[in-house]
Amino acid sequence: MPIVVVVMTPLDGVRVLDLSRILAGPWATQVLADFGAEVIKIERPQMGDDTRQWGPPWLEGGNGEATEESAYYLGANRGKRSVAIDFTSERGQALIRQLCMRCDVLVENYKVGGLAKYGLDYASLRVLNPKLVYCSITGFGQTGPYAPRAGYDAAIQAMGGLMSITGEPDGKPGGVPQKVGVAVADLMTGMYAVAAILAALRHAERQGEGQHIDLALFDTQVAWLANQAMNYLVGGMLPKRQGTAHPNIVPYQVMPSADGYFMLAVGNDGQFARFCGVLGEPALATDPRYATNASRLAHRDELVAYLEQRLATRPSAAWLTALEQATVPCAPVNTLDQVFDDPQIKVRGMRIDLPHPVAGSVPGVANPVHFSATPVQYRHAAPELGRHTQEVLHELLDLDATELAELDAAGVIALYRGVAPG
Repeated sequence: MPIVVVVMTPLDGVRVLDLSRILAGPWATQVLADFGAEVIKIERPQMGDDTRQWGPPWLEGGNGEATEESAYYLGANRGKRSVAIDFTSERGQALIRQLCMRCDVLVENYKVGGLAKYGLDYASLRVLNPKLVYCSITGFGQTGPYAPRAGYDAAIQAMGGLMSITGEPDGKPGGVPQKVGVAVADLMTGMYAVAAILAALRHAERQGEGQHIDLALFDTQVAWLANQAMNYLVGGMLPKRQGTAHPNIVPYQVMPSADGYFMLAVGNDGQFARFCGVLGEPALATDPRYATNASRLAHRDELVAYLEQRLATRPSAAWLTALEQATVPCAPVNTLDQVFDDPQIKVRGMRIDLPHPVAGSVPGVANPVHFSATPVQYRHAAPELGRHTQEVLHELLDLDATELAELDAAGVIALYRGVAPG
């Protein structure tokens, strides 16, 4: 008989009840699904996660027509099972409580107190499941004067200081505060949530008790200001917008070339000397104004202006080739088509295709973690709304077809009636 090799995943046996929507919570639970957790995504019947409607673009079905899944939704919900339950109803709340008793983790991102009125807050559910790890993600946390407020990524980037250090300097074209091109406050909160949940699961495993995780987008945004925050706290100076320039290192920014731009990232004096050699200006490396990083910082404006003039004389590819040969850190400024065509990205398998019952397959971006013993395994693409309502409620709560049909008719759940898989 052939030997069957069963490959374990890091979170085999962990079950997550996902009451979150939009991005921060779904991003966290998608990572947990990638790592092998069973994630049950609870969605509103007929409506589902708000991001299902955040298109175009929309996923195309096999007939070329648009489906109900937006690209945005597909990007944060792979590997999950979708269960449509209306927990504003008493019977829906009862179903959530029963599911909670069979789960290890619950993730939600409703406003502070929003689930308490349904008896689905941590205080209520911990009585039913003392080992439950309950993660609440809000804009401003469970305490403080802003706790009742809703939190949106762009507003958090503004309030949390990120926009004050992002964008071109005052006085330059486009010199206004800018947000980052993706919802980084949401995404980083999702990643902190993953780490916190794993830590809390470890505690529950050892001590037999769960806990409540209180995560705020605002707190997270301030936490990952990293060196910029420390520059202020230690030095007392407010960092300013510097475009792509580094606040502590020169030259370290996007530079113009004859046909576009490239990123130059000179990190120390030795690299600067090699860069000057490539530039054909070895004397710059011994000039007292530029010989050390501290002196280059003091003379940033004049040095950068001169380098921009010199670098604009040759195309980006020529500079990149010469700088790489001299082991000076640099990079092209790629568009997304160039990113996914990059040979390194291809070899690392960062583009994936997952099966989908309507579209056939769905492209996606891989999880970047490479485990040596328990590799990431992808179950399927983000599910259609309510795709797994029947099977989950039958498997976990032992509801039979008659009970499911009655709940469906009452609007408590929504059974999936779309295209059958296969």
